[in-house]
Amino acid sequence: MDEILEILEKDGRASVEDIAKMMRKKPDEVKKAIKKYEKEGAILKYKAVINKDFVKDNESEVRALIEVNIVPQKDLGFDKIAERIYSFPEVTSCYLISGTYDLLVVVEGKNLHTVSNFVAEKLSCLENVRGTATHFLLKKYKEDGVILKRKSENQRIAISY
Repeated sequence: MDEILEILEKDGRASVEDIAKMMRKKPDEVKKAIKKYEKEGAILKYKAVINKDFVKDNESEVRALIEVNIVPQKDLGFDKIAERIYSFPEVTSCYLISGTYDLLVVVEGKNLHTVSNFVAEKLSCLENVRGTATHFLLKKYKEDGVILKRKSENQRIAISY
């Protein structure tokens, strides 16, 4: 992978000037390369990794990993049914995987009920879906290569007499 892409993947906030210094290139060259990557679709989006333990208005958001077993469509394979599944607004990611299941779908909802309703009413009843296995995320330790530090809780000092 190109060095510019590697730098931006690690730190999407790296400035053109900083990247140019690291690579010993002119800022205009770097800026031109970044624009080209954006136009070609190599760079799709710049993203911040948020540690939601530190967000004060944190709502009880639930994330689930759902393994989906599907019947591939003739002449279309897995792509058409995957497209149908990833089009749902609850779906944040969708991957074709090897193993017992065919797709790994990441779903987010306001609570367990929202996610389980999605599975029962939208996902499981699709024509080409043969089965699902849902795994709810209980705690995040690391995301997108970033270790998420936990918010320190008020710890009471044990008093003994």
